[in-house]
This record gives sequence, structure tokens and C-alpha cells, in this order.
Amino acid sequence: MSIANEIRRLGSQQQTRRVFLGRAASGIGGAALASLLSPGGLYAAAGKPDVKAGPKGVIHPLHYQQRVKRVIWLTMAGGPSHLELFDYKPKLAEMDGQPMPDSLTTGQQVAQLQGQKLVCFGPQTKFKRYGKCGAEMTELFPGVGSVADEICIIRSMFSEAINHDPAHTFMNTGTQLVGRPSMGSWATYGLGSEAENLPGFVVLVSIGVGRSPQPIAARQWSAGFLPSRHQGVHLRGAGDPVLYLQNPAGVSREQQGDVIRAVNTLNAQHDAVVDDPEISARIAQYEMAYQMQMSVPALVDTSAEPESIREMYGCTPGDGSFASNCLLARRLAERGVRFIQLYHRDWDHHSQLREELPVKARETDRACGALIRDLKQRGLLDETLVVWAGEFGRTPMSQRDKGSPGRDHHNKGFTIWMAGGGVKRGFSYGATDELGYHAAVNPVSVHDLHATVLQQLGVDHARFSEKFQGLDWRLTGVEGARVLKGILS
Repeated sequence: MSIANEIRRLGSQQQTRRVFLGRAASGIGGAALASLLSPGGLYAAAGKPDVKAGPKGVIHPLHYQQRVKRVIWLTMAGGPSHLELFDYKPKLAEMDGQPMPDSLTTGQQVAQLQGQKLVCFGPQTKFKRYGKCGAEMTELFPGVGSVADEICIIRSMFSEAINHDPAHTFMNTGTQLVGRPSMGSWATYGLGSEAENLPGFVVLVSIGVGRSPQPIAARQWSAGFLPSRHQGVHLRGAGDPVLYLQNPAGVSREQQGDVIRAVNTLNAQHDAVVDDPEISARIAQYEMAYQMQMSVPALVDTSAEPESIREMYGCTPGDGSFASNCLLARRLAERGVRFIQLYHRDWDHHSQLREELPVKARETDRACGALIRDLKQRGLLDETLVVWAGEFGRTPMSQRDKGSPGRDHHNKGFTIWMAGGGVKRGFSYGATDELGYHAAVNPVSVHDLHATVLQQLGVDHARFSEKFQGLDWRLTGVEGARVLKGILS
């Protein structure tokens, strides 16, 4: 007899006084106690609209028709310069070396340029127009340019945070407060996942890049106060993709499975007594870990991909590069993963902008274009939303730091792009002022972006909340957010 079956046999012969009282509780007193211990359970009994607790997500039915099934979020960590990549400013080029107008900068928060003389810094790359839409982008981005007719460029983003860690936290969670759920966790909590043997939220970080890449903290893909099974799972680019993926020496898969079943049986019996959602999460995580032992090695082995596909992305199997991670993102999308987030670091060019920016472009551009084309040729682009974004942009003013100049952090105006289902293709939205400082036309907040992503997934951001510490928390905050209907087809 297996360990798990023996535990079940013994458990069925015992009934503690606590279990008896718990099962006997009924009537008004039982309902009142249940409302104190588990408010969600009382809501479900009362027929709370549009919400149903279950393994496929708590929103049932969806608020809107679902335009996309999944999100691939390409994070360019460090703050890529919109002024060299997507937002050409002839006026800034004309004023290169001249003082920045006080009307733009007086009273404005800057990062490392605070109190210094602010001097205009003209664009450091050449621009050209791509595609039938004539999208204007840097010559450093021929790959992205090759899919210009598939993407929507938003040139009027702004953020609340001006330093890297709080800005990443804000872009990921909708707040600068540490410990709140990330957008991937919100997505899997609300919708669940179609992946049967992989996590619903997967994170990939490029390895071995940059002069001094900023660390990426695991709290950026935390589940916060949501059940922990909705946190992102980081697949490593080198070595074992997940720590302890292999069984210990001498332990067969059958033995490992028996241990997992035994542990989950004990946890289930305990959960029946205390009704702790984290125990349910632990059970689900043990089962997922066991399934991942079989599914993850096959996922990350891209050697079976046609050589033409690997050449299109520009990657070598197992190199941990951004290009390999883009190919893995497509493979994860095929397997039903709900939210896939890639991080590529070292876009923080306070100096040597003209020397270092081309390096970042070479590391990412080809794979970005390949990902869009690959998704489209497989019929996945219409049901996938791809987002390319940093945490903020860079200043129109120069920052001279030991040699070749760069740009400081800037949160008042920057550029992102999107592609996929329900988003206008070959389209540009919003604009900064003539020097690229403020988001001047159709400003877009991070909350607006989150609201739009949720709507494409079929979720009304205003009706998707979770009570924590007495407050109803949302990914989009309480300050007000709008869906960007102007970019939706």
C-alpha cells in the first residue's frame, strides 16, 4: 500500500472534536462565523455577481468578450531612451547644447540632474520610416521596423516613479508600495491558465548582458496578498531552468510521486479542519512542481526547432539570451501560459549613450521582430497581446558622467509599443511636446495601460478587486484609469 493510501485510511477513521463542531455549525450563527473567517465564501453563497472561486480563475463569466488569451510583456529594464528610439524631435536637435527652457523644467522632479545646469541634448541616432504605415523609428531597429505594420506605438506614456526600483514596482503592480500583486498574478488569479503542466505566470531574465545591469528583484513578480500559487515562476536561462528540477539520486519518479501524494493528502486533511487558502495553494504548487519535472525539460529544449526558426530569432539553444527567451515565450504561449514576462537589463544610459544604445538594440531588435512574425505565422498573434516597455524614459537634457554624455531618468513622457489581438496595427498614438519632455497629446498613465490590457483579456478593471487590510485593491488603483479605446480596433 502506498504512503498516501495509508494516510487516507487512517484519516478516515478519525474525527476530531474540532472537525465535528465545524461540520455541525449551521444556521445564522454558522453563517456569521463563516463571514468573519472567509468573507469570499459568504459572497459566493449570496450570489456575488461575476465572481466564482475555482481553479480556472475567480472571474466567471468574463466581464467582456475576450480579445486575447495571453500577454507577453517585454521589459526593457533601465529606461530606454524614447528620444533615440521612437520619438524624433527636430526642435531638440536644433537646440542641442542650448539651455533647456525654464518653462518646461521649473519645479519639475529630475533624478541625478537636480540642481545642475540643464542643457538640451539632441537625438544621437538617425531615424527612418518603416512599413506602409510610415512609422518613424531609429535605424537601430530594423527588426521592429520590419513589423511596423503590426504594432501600435504609444508616445505619450508617463509614470509616477523616477527611480528604477519603485518605477519597476509601479509598472508591475500599479503602486510603488512593495508587496502588492504583480500584473501577471492578477491575470492568473482572475482568469486562471490554460497550461496543464506549466505555471500560468512565467518570468524569463536575459543572462550575461550589460556593463552593470541592475538587479531584478523577485518581488516584481510576487503574488502579494493573492494566493501564492499565482506568483511568477522564474525559469533560468542556464543550467537547470528550475532549481531541484531533477529527483535526488536513487529516487524514482514513481517514488517521488508517492511522496507528493502523501504530503498533499496530509495537507488536504489539515485544510478540511482549518480552511486555510494557503494550504490549498501549497497542494497546487506541489502538484505543479511534480508536473513541471516532465514538462519543463521539453519546453526549454529548443534544439528540435527548425534551424530557420532559430536563425530568425538569432539564438543558440541554451544561451540564455533575450533572443532565446523570445523563442521560449512563443513556446510558452503555444502551451497555454497566461502571462509571460521577459526582462532585458542595462538600458540605464547616464553616459556613453551613443556607444551603448546600439549594443542593446543588437541584443533585442531582431528577436522582437521575429517574435511578432512567428506568432503571426502560427495564428497566435490575434490571441496574444505583446507589450514592449521600460519603466520610464530619458531626459531631453544631457548628463555628462566621465566622458561621453547620456541622459538621466525621465518619467514625464516616454514610449512603449503593443501588438496583437484587438490593437490597431501600424498606428501611432499620443505625443510628447516638441522637446520630448511632457506627454502632451493623449497622455497615458500606467494605470490606463493596465486597464487596457485587462479589457483585452475580458476583464473590467473597475470590477476586479480583492479585499486586503480593509481596502478593495485593484491593479489599476483608485485614482481613476481609462481604457485606451483610441488604440483598439
